Amino acid sequence: MNPRKLSIIVGLSYLIIFFAAIFANFLVLENLLNSPMETVQNNHMMVQFGIVAFIITVIFDVVVAWALYELYKTHVLSNLSTYFRLMHAAIMGVAIFALPMALTHNTAEGILEQVHIFNTIWLIGLLFFGIHLILLGKIIGKPKLIAVFLVIAGIMYMVDTLAHFVLPNYEDYASVFLAMVAIPSIIGEMAFAIWLLVKGGKVAA
Repeated sequence: MNPRKLSIIVGLSYLIIFFAAIFANFLVLENLLNSPMETVQNNHMMVQFGIVAFIITVIFDVVVAWALYELYKTHVLSNLSTYFRLMHAAIMGVAIFALPMALTHNTAEGILEQVHIFNTIWLIGLLFFGIHLILLGKIIGKPKLIAVFLVIAGIMYMVDTLAHFVLPNYEDYASVFLAMVAIPSIIGEMAFAIWLLVKGGKVAA
């Protein structure tokens, strides 16, 4: 498959992941955290669609890992970067198992426990994803600004994950850590996706 087609596959897959993750996180997971019983009882189908959305992100994560490897396979770090992204996808896949279990509970505590399990496993996966982004930034090289944001985003993912497990008062700084992760991640990954769709494969990687 030629570089142009691979670039389009990565770009489109990134967009699918982006929109599926927004729905799953902000319309489903946040509702489960804020109103567990009401969400499960009154929006049962929405939660199911949220689970499907998370599964979609895992599927297209694998697609991105494959396409990026094919696109940059001559780079010495490409294999390692691919392994870390696949590791993230595998851990995320395991984490999703906790969410259908939340639908079987009839207490807020039981639902929140399953969501907590999901979040904890997912956080571990994001550590591997952060390493992947750092390596990806090194691999693509150009555009330089996008590569820098990918590296910064990767570092922030790792810092945030470690802070969750190390800082006893993490919740006091949660909004700060969220911004530290979200800003470089959205800028870097979305800019990379758009660049791939517009120019990827047309110029030397």
